[in-house]
Amino acid sequence: MPIEQQNHLAQHTYTIVLAGGRGSRLAQLTDHRSKPAVPFAGKFRIIDFALSNCVNSGLRRIGVLTQYKSQSLIRHIERGWGFLAATLGEFVEIVPAQQQQGESWYRGTANAVFQNLELVRESAPRYVLVLGGDHVYKMDYSVMLAEHVRRGAAASVACLDVPLEEAREFGVMAAGDDGRVTSFDEKPERPRAIPGRPRHALASMGIYLFDAEVLYAELARDAATKDSRHDFGHDVIPALVRAGRVHAHRFETSCVNVVDGRPYWRDVGTVDAYWAANMDLTRVVPELNLYDEDWPILSLQRQLPPAKFVFDDEGRRGMAVDSLVSGGAIVSGATVRRSILFSNARVGDGSVVEDSVVLPNVVIGRGVRLARTVIDKHCRVPDGFKAGFDAERDRARGLHVTTGGITLVTPQMLGQ
Repeated sequence: MPIEQQNHLAQHTYTIVLAGGRGSRLAQLTDHRSKPAVPFAGKFRIIDFALSNCVNSGLRRIGVLTQYKSQSLIRHIERGWGFLAATLGEFVEIVPAQQQQGESWYRGTANAVFQNLELVRESAPRYVLVLGGDHVYKMDYSVMLAEHVRRGAAASVACLDVPLEEAREFGVMAAGDDGRVTSFDEKPERPRAIPGRPRHALASMGIYLFDAEVLYAELARDAATKDSRHDFGHDVIPALVRAGRVHAHRFETSCVNVVDGRPYWRDVGTVDAYWAANMDLTRVVPELNLYDEDWPILSLQRQLPPAKFVFDDEGRRGMAVDSLVSGGAIVSGATVRRSILFSNARVGDGSVVEDSVVLPNVVIGRGVRLARTVIDKHCRVPDGFKAGFDAERDRARGLHVTTGGITLVTPQMLGQ
């Protein structure tokens, strides 16, 4: 489809970003923020990837539905995403849970959209894209939109291949040669393998594209169904599949970040996965390309001074190797290796930080040793502190240690 036609379709699409997730598997990282608001990659929030995909795809009418501990997310979007041209009908609109239908809060992903249908209708879209704000990936949604229209689909679901042992965490699909989805099981106990590929399943990415009128009718039907969970994966999509109205969109055809033939997509929903995805960025050639000028990841750009490294004496040298260091950070006579320092991080004399993620506004004292550690925002790490070397000792001090051996430190754990 010509790019001009794709742009025209994008102008008639309204995007809903579901950003109310609690993200409990991220442990104390989501005690005070929702999962989409968790910092990532030195200067971004997780939600920036979904919003950047929208803007880069030409989808610039966006509603972000929030619910769980959303204040930091709301502040981030208000301050960092107000650059769209409202005079041209472009916007990123924050939509807090408001009990629009009755006295209950959102009872599922479908109910969250149903409660805000009047807001969607105000934009009079022909198509509605529904996606989550809690995954890291780069995708051109306009490719999915063009395919949806070309096929004459009522609904389309983005999908990718995942190892069979991981498929229990996804909606598992089967599709015919024409792309029509023939079955859809949300988080099945025994996932169905792809024919001819017994070790892989076809998994839903939780990205759904609808003809607007189809979505309105299906959400009304679902809302009137008493035994429904009011969830897209459990209820809405399976009902449309049974009616033969859903097509599968293969992510590899619209992924903007492909590594060795594999499309990049990460669920950073556990501390181990979050740490690993950040650590990948410190490699010489990381799998996620943050330096692609053709598909930039946009975010709140704070006005901060450059990162600074001071002292060059033997045994007291400020240096960072194989690391990402953000604006406002100061490494003072310390060594940082294979780590990420977010904005305004400070590392004091004689400290060594290795294989660690240090979030914004952290102050690390003198003589500190950190390895395989995530330090949450605003921590004041005392002089001589040591973490990441002895899991049992870390647990005994009240720190959170994951099954993968990553130590998480928050201000509360430090008595702050």
